[in-house]
Amino acid sequence: MPPVVAVAVAAGTGLLTALTIAGGATSALDVTVGAVSCLLSPVMLWRPVGSALGLSVLAVLSPAATPAATCATVEVARARRLPVAIGAAVAGAAAHLLQGAWRPSEGISRGWWSLLVVLAYGALVGWGAVARARRAALASLRERARRAEAEQERRVTEARVAERARIAREMHDVLAHRLSLVATYAGALEYRPDAPPEQLSKAAGVVRAGVHQALEELREVILLLRDDGTEQDGPPQPVLADLDRLIAEARDAGGRIDLHEALQEPGSLPQAAGRTAYRVVQEALTNARKHASGRPVTVGLTGGPGDGLRIEIGNPLPAEPLPAPPGSGTGLIGLGERVRLAGGRLEHGREAGRFTLTAWLPWPA
Repeated sequence: MPPVVAVAVAAGTGLLTALTIAGGATSALDVTVGAVSCLLSPVMLWRPVGSALGLSVLAVLSPAATPAATCATVEVARARRLPVAIGAAVAGAAAHLLQGAWRPSEGISRGWWSLLVVLAYGALVGWGAVARARRAALASLRERARRAEAEQERRVTEARVAERARIAREMHDVLAHRLSLVATYAGALEYRPDAPPEQLSKAAGVVRAGVHQALEELREVILLLRDDGTEQDGPPQPVLADLDRLIAEARDAGGRIDLHEALQEPGSLPQAAGRTAYRVVQEALTNARKHASGRPVTVGLTGGPGDGLRIEIGNPLPAEPLPAPPGSGTGLIGLGERVRLAGGRLEHGREAGRFTLTAWLPWPA
């Protein structure tokens, strides 16, 4: 029973009881007790224990306080712990036993009266305890639902941030490759000022277009890394089928690239593996352009469904180490992590005057 309803029932029933028994010898007392119990009934909403004890005292004097006293016991059991509720029920039962002692009820023995009083207060405590447990269960369910929603929102946010970071890393690789091409053409303009005007014009056009594309890609990276909670899909990422375009750009920049492909059913390669393979070749060409500029690079791709995709890239090292170009210095580390997450392996090192990079990626049958 809701507390407000309990108060209304207690007040109305107490007043009705007082008016019903008003014809007896103690009519003035009953009416007074009934009126006082009606006034005390709203107090049980804020002070259930105190109101229950006060109404129990009134119940000793007149049965007009019985409805309010019993409702107060239910409210104590609903709002307080079980020991407190049992104490209030004991006080109420004792009050009614005293009431029956000096104002015995006609038609029922004192023993039956005592038994009914005890059973009634026991039922009232049980009723209130059940209501309290139900309220606690509902509160727990609401809290669990709130936590589940918060956890779901956190997971969605983390997934969104992780996806933006992944796309930003992809675009970082593209940007590094683009800037290395621009640096190569700018170096040609610096060291070959006597080149034919057509070649100088072409190199200047490539530098201009490369810088423009690099600025656009940098702007997209910054937009992706903004933590504004918006959805970002990012541009489509290149796959193995775009490798010819990558090789052509490197050759246009003056690189000597020797490509050997021996793939079986290349169209069946998963897109995730194709993206990783493209990044492996792109990073290798970028490093070769930075650390072994002008040296020939060999790129070999072999494999097929069930055997996996094997990528072998190598280039001779310069006689003297070139000055270290600016950069993060973690390209191969990030590339190794990318390949590992794709389920593959990456190995690289220097041997016999050559730098070699070998990667293996799974290719399901």
